[in-house]
Amino acid sequence: MANMDVKRVREDFPILGQQVHGHPLVYLDNSATTQVPEQVLSTVAEHYRTSNANVHRGMHYLAHASTDALEHARETVARFVGAADSSCVVFTRGTTDGLNMVARGLAHELGPDDAVVVSLMEHHSNYVPWQQACFAKGADFRVAGLTAEGDLDEAHYAELLADGKVKIVAMTGCSNVLGTVTPVKRLAKMAHDAGALFVLDGAQIMRHGVVDIADLGVDYLAFSGHKMMAGTGIGALCGTRDALEMLAPRDFGGEMVGKVTQALTTWEELPLRLEAGTPNYVGAIALGAACDYLCALGREEIAAYESELVDHAASVLGKIEGLHIAGSPKERAGLVSFTIDDVHPLDLCTLIDARGVALRSGHNCAQPVLDWLGTSSVARLSPAFYNTSAEIDYAAQQIDRAAQMLRAARPRK
Repeated sequence: MANMDVKRVREDFPILGQQVHGHPLVYLDNSATTQVPEQVLSTVAEHYRTSNANVHRGMHYLAHASTDALEHARETVARFVGAADSSCVVFTRGTTDGLNMVARGLAHELGPDDAVVVSLMEHHSNYVPWQQACFAKGADFRVAGLTAEGDLDEAHYAELLADGKVKIVAMTGCSNVLGTVTPVKRLAKMAHDAGALFVLDGAQIMRHGVVDIADLGVDYLAFSGHKMMAGTGIGALCGTRDALEMLAPRDFGGEMVGKVTQALTTWEELPLRLEAGTPNYVGAIALGAACDYLCALGREEIAAYESELVDHAASVLGKIEGLHIAGSPKERAGLVSFTIDDVHPLDLCTLIDARGVALRSGHNCAQPVLDWLGTSSVARLSPAFYNTSAEIDYAAQQIDRAAQMLRAARPRK
């Protein structure tokens, strides 16, 4: 059993204590967005109360205090992901923003004789930008398939790398539909051996283990704050210095320039040259506070407890009549997606919301893998470390109840 004092942890999240439609809230949509603890909320409020000013530009006290807080957050994030130093952390609006920054920033590396590899289970934000970059540059867009269980087909991946034309591999660390945990370290080595850069979509994996750039051997890592106890509109693109230096600036304006004349413009050093304009510095400060909060709880302990919750969810959901869990990968993290015979996920999630249960329904911005599953929509249950097995049991009861109601209401043929 994982060592997690859930009762005490839940005290950090007062939102979890409310009632929804007359029932206690059971929030199990954490793969979409996690809740924010008091420790992060108070950090944001304290900054606005005592230190708020634009960063990097002013010479007054508040400007220095705000800048110091931002750069302290950058150092915290660098330690959290194992970056070489804080200059290898670029603050973004989130995972999607970071991945688009890499796709556009590396466009100059692609030509008609080159290729990019993604996997079938990618979120649209790590699929469409590379697809569009390939379309624009005439490069070959290649999609690595899956095994019948929902793991990456590594033999197919190796085939796609074999001709030496692949310049970039972009893969998720964890599927937001199947929960499949990919063997990132091995995949990155295979990419490097083939002469390709490796881009990791870390959106779904950051809370389910220790993600260390140096250990994994990835060139780029993008992730979002709102999936790891910070607010929305903030994330980070991290990487090796050499890889980040390869990126052409995507946005232009204040802060990212060195010298501007009518004849030419030069760029600032990393990370500023990739952070045009006033950054979301309060969001970055919140992200740093969230990293501190997760480290204080223990990242290994969080991962172990969440793994127990996911295993329990798969077990109890699997007992529901007509319910089919999406995939059976070797390692699943963070979520369980499913369909139920003759029940639409949207109807299901609407009904159980009336009983206080929050799940996700839809294609989860991952239509290629849903096509592979033979469906257009799934329901998804995704616990976090502040959830309990009892909540999952209650959710399963409500899912079963709602499914029976919906099947009973179907017109008879």
